[in-house]
Amino acid sequence: MSKYSVAVDIGASSGRLILGYLEDGLLKLDEIHRFENKIVKKGDSFCWEANKLFQEIINGLKKCKEMGIKPDSIGIDTWAVDFLLLDENDQPLTEAVSYRDPRTDGMMEEVFELFSKERLYLETGIQFQKFNTIYQLFSIKKNNPEILEKAKSFLMIPDYFNYLLTGKKANEYTNATSTQLVNAFTKKWDHQLLDVLGINKDMFQEIQAPKTILGNLSEELASEIGFDLQVILPATHDTGSAVISVPEEDETIYISSGTWSLMGTENYFPICVTKALDYNFTNEGGIDYQYRFLKNIMGLWMIQEVKRNYNDDYSFAKLVDLAREAKDYKGIVNVNDDRFLKPDNMIDEIMNYCIETNQTVPSTPGEIAKCVFESLAVSYQETVTEIEEIFEKKFEKINVIGGGCQNEMLNQLIADVTHKEVFAGPVEATAIGNIAAQLMALGEISDIKQARSIIKKSFEVKKYLPAQHISAN
Repeated sequence: MSKYSVAVDIGASSGRLILGYLEDGLLKLDEIHRFENKIVKKGDSFCWEANKLFQEIINGLKKCKEMGIKPDSIGIDTWAVDFLLLDENDQPLTEAVSYRDPRTDGMMEEVFELFSKERLYLETGIQFQKFNTIYQLFSIKKNNPEILEKAKSFLMIPDYFNYLLTGKKANEYTNATSTQLVNAFTKKWDHQLLDVLGINKDMFQEIQAPKTILGNLSEELASEIGFDLQVILPATHDTGSAVISVPEEDETIYISSGTWSLMGTENYFPICVTKALDYNFTNEGGIDYQYRFLKNIMGLWMIQEVKRNYNDDYSFAKLVDLAREAKDYKGIVNVNDDRFLKPDNMIDEIMNYCIETNQTVPSTPGEIAKCVFESLAVSYQETVTEIEEIFEKKFEKINVIGGGCQNEMLNQLIADVTHKEVFAGPVEATAIGNIAAQLMALGEISDIKQARSIIKKSFEVKKYLPAQHISAN
């Protein structure tokens, strides 16, 4: 009898519980529960509503009970870098502050005064983003040292939810690497780095790998929900889970396309060379201790904000249609400019960038959307060039996975600009990878190779060729 696993996949704007199981050699998915997620202002900080999100996980499990479904396991993935610090009574010392909060402004440069940029990259292999966990913790140490003095446990967002489910504390490997505090070679917390920064190394938990069975629900929760199940660590970093779903293609570049675009390739060892540092690539942990050599690109956050700034008058599909109609507009912005990270108004920021760079200013929703999509495609092309330079070889294929792979205009732009075959799908890449890791832990799938073979057969993947030729695979 097939085993049932629940993927809890929480992104920047929504979360969902998706049931996965094998049937006739194919992976089947059923959405159980969906809920909203957003950043809220609490005091002077931009925060996630962690307790509300956890309650939605419980609500989803209760829905399983109502539907007569008893899952065998559950795995949670979220975005990276954010965390909670718990006191001696295991109570959070602060709200779950978001990486988009400005508290890290200037912190990166102060860290470099204590630990050089080059040494930090050589040891951790992680790209420099001002919101990385290391700079969030350094900000707390500088501005609220009393919080760090009271902190007894460091748990990233999915680690915290796992603790609430089981009462057991662990830091999962793929997400831990995003902190820029894990040594890329030992795969353990870098105690020397923590000592230099004056951050208490005792609050960090033992790092556990994906496919680890953490334990069962607490008796109290099992009683409340109406059944027990095992809590399994997937790749709790959502991109780590998504990359598991890259269809079985050799020598491919992937783009995990959502609020962020994560673009790179898998590797069996970290690449911490100067050129990778200069191009700001990261070596994040992956399934089976592989490395996700990739770059963060601003992604569809920009069009999400454009849609919001237009008071949601236009659907994403309508913005794509309007962008197609604005075929004469040619403006390009640098999507990785910090000004687009959390501007007051994304439309104004795009227009101002074009003014400052002496380009034609986009004046219609279609021109704004076309500017975003073409700018993303140009950024992808630049990243392809950098990857090929570092690896000293050409890649023939690009796999676009995740929700953003539904944007056919952008997929075709990627093919046209990069002159490579583009394979779009699967859409639910993160949930699929989450479930695959659980099924491997349960013995339903033997290894990652079999998982990818099953995924390739189970879900639609569309093929895009350069120069406007589209065919379905």
